[in-house]
Amino acid sequence: MLASVVFVPSAPLLVPALAGGLAVDTDEVRAATRAAGRDLAATASTWIAVGATDTDADQVGTAGTFRPYGVDVPVFLDAADAGGRADDTRGLPLSLLIAGWLRAEAGADVVTPVPVAPGETPARCAQLGAELAGRVDGESEPIGVLVVGDGAISLSPRAPGGGLRETGVRLQEIIDDALGTADVAALAGLDPEVCAAEGVGGRPVWQVAAALCAGRRMHGELRYARAPFGVGYVVAVWTPQ
Repeated sequence: MLASVVFVPSAPLLVPALAGGLAVDTDEVRAATRAAGRDLAATASTWIAVGATDTDADQVGTAGTFRPYGVDVPVFLDAADAGGRADDTRGLPLSLLIAGWLRAEAGADVVTPVPVAPGETPARCAQLGAELAGRVDGESEPIGVLVVGDGAISLSPRAPGGGLRETGVRLQEIIDDALGTADVAALAGLDPEVCAAEGVGGRPVWQVAAALCAGRRMHGELRYARAPFGVGYVVAVWTPQ
């Protein structure tokens, strides 16, 4: 059964060892992410993490490291593997590295990855979400769902998407509102081309989550929605009613 759904950013700077001198700038989003992770662990020790892969061809392992992002911080999706070597040759995409890091921070037992290709169509995302709903509903124990993805990349003058664009700001406002109110229709209706133009990497995973929650009565709570580095970072919690 579905315990709750938590949405967090796919940002390496959430990890203090990677943030370095920027750690203070990421304190607020890191605190919100950790708190949401702890809340998810309090409802379920077993998680499913829905995260976009870095490329359409990515394979996903069970362990990895943040070494490609500057510091060799090992990550394990299963707490039973922690302390071993994070040398799975398939590794983990960034979104699932974040999921594994948050699992350890929150004290959850295991995360089962559900990788989603970044260019997945809305129809395919809806199919994946429906399949995930059947899988979650078939479990007698509570299952927490962690959804990892970022918003627009053009939300400040120095944003990585080429600076501030009003189109990106408006799109991010729609995303923030949808995630904060559990508006599955708004997420399902996000246009892939519009999102791609604004660098919204979270679009496919949010659409999977929308399909997972379609037909359920969910309460949405927006915990954080800002762009400290010009990228839309959102932390939200959806709870079944």
